[in-house]
Amino acid sequence: MQRVELEIARLIKEIEYDEVTKLFAMLSGGKRLRAKLILKIAPNHEKAPLLAAIVELIHGASLLHDDVIDDSHTRRGVASVNATEGSKTAVMLGDILYSKAFTELLSFDKEIAKCVASSVTALSKGEMQDVKMADRFNSDEKKYLDMLYLKTATLIEAAATASALLAGKDAQKHAVYGRNLGLSFQIIDDILDITSDATTLGKPAMNDFVEGKCTLPYIYLYEALNEEDKKRLERSHAQKTEESETLWIKEKMKENESIEKSFLLAQKLSYEAMQAVEDDKELVSILETMIKRSY
Repeated sequence: MQRVELEIARLIKEIEYDEVTKLFAMLSGGKRLRAKLILKIAPNHEKAPLLAAIVELIHGASLLHDDVIDDSHTRRGVASVNATEGSKTAVMLGDILYSKAFTELLSFDKEIAKCVASSVTALSKGEMQDVKMADRFNSDEKKYLDMLYLKTATLIEAAATASALLAGKDAQKHAVYGRNLGLSFQIIDDILDITSDATTLGKPAMNDFVEGKCTLPYIYLYEALNEEDKKRLERSHAQKTEESETLWIKEKMKENESIEKSFLLAQKLSYEAMQAVEDDKELVSILETMIKRSY
């Protein structure tokens, strides 16, 4: 990972703007899941660290835009760029990171470059779908999972596919792995938004629902409720709820096992990903660690 961090630093320095260097430092940290994935799939390829750095720039840009869209004031427990510098600066910084990433992709084989670049189009489409879906309560599981794939899983899928192409491995199997890893990872995050406290999350608990996002636990809960309770849940959507209402939602989720049902889907997707790369113990280990995150 040190090689990746050095590549990221080099790319940022090449932009030749101290303001970008300063602001990008605010994005530092995170799990670097996509970069680690690339290094595990193509550990011996000399261009793997650069590919990982490019994907991390893209991921950073998407987070900047995401925070502006969601009007989020924190990111990973600290103030977001849009909160301290304003939304205009955050959007422009994201644009600079995207542009630099695309420029660097030109040094790769066309198939690899297209794979990563196409995922950014899908990611942006997913973000737009997410915004539109927040306008009203969504109870459609397929619609939500389709959006989740575009917004979250496509870049992880692209990282796995591109690094497999780089290393001469089976790109299709690694695409399945990356897609399902991305979906499982986000479903677990959706669960943690409900079950964890604000200190652990680095943001208010149950913030997704307040922002208008109907994640799987809410969709599964809605399916199980009677008509009166469905209307009550809909009224709470995209609202700052009272503590009594929050407790009611949690109690109903416990009663109807909405969290458990969501976790079962994450497990199913993880198992399918494991089957795709069953001979690669390190990739299987990533899934096992991710699915064990406490909820």
